[in-house]
Amino acid sequence: MRAVGELCVTAALLLALFAAYLLWGTARHLDREQERLLRELIRTWEAPPGTAGGVRRGDGVALIHIPTLGDDVRHVIVEGVAAADLRKGPGHYPGTAMPGRRGNFVVAGHRTAYGGPFRRLDELDIGDEIVVDTRRWRFTYRVTQRRVVPPTASEAIAQVPFRPGRKPTGRYITLTTCHPRHLATERLVVVGELAGRAPRERPVTLS
Repeated sequence: MRAVGELCVTAALLLALFAAYLLWGTARHLDREQERLLRELIRTWEAPPGTAGGVRRGDGVALIHIPTLGDDVRHVIVEGVAAADLRKGPGHYPGTAMPGRRGNFVVAGHRTAYGGPFRRLDELDIGDEIVVDTRRWRFTYRVTQRRVVPPTASEAIAQVPFRPGRKPTGRYITLTTCHPRHLATERLVVVGELAGRAPRERPVTLS
């Protein structure tokens, strides 16, 4: 019994350490990557047009800010949604529209590990703003719907969200993350539609 008790205590300690790593260790990793990506993004945006080259997997492509949720929900979006990409920040689904373009600009992000950039996505309401900065423009989307769907619901990332096969006439943004928090049995999906465009504000920061 004593040996079993010691094993249980050891297992509990290991689980606690692992949970602490998921919450704080991976968050520190995200912070470092975000700072690096922001420096690279600023350097690219300040370079003369046509000299920076194309966007590669893992590169920063835009900044996202959700004003309703506060300044902590402000991140560099990277190109790609592989595990290595999402460890750096929210990731843009390759093949979907870019910010402000006709179609669906789809972004996935962690909800708990690696800083949980989308941990408060469930707090968004219809009409809330989602702001995306690019090299030249600031695009403001307004939330039009929020759904919880199975992980296999690929229609969420269609060119017209949840309308696969339909030709897009509008400009949409779709944010996806795990649901419920700490699990991945479902997906939380927030959809917005472009409401406005203005020249990007300067300077660029994450706070």
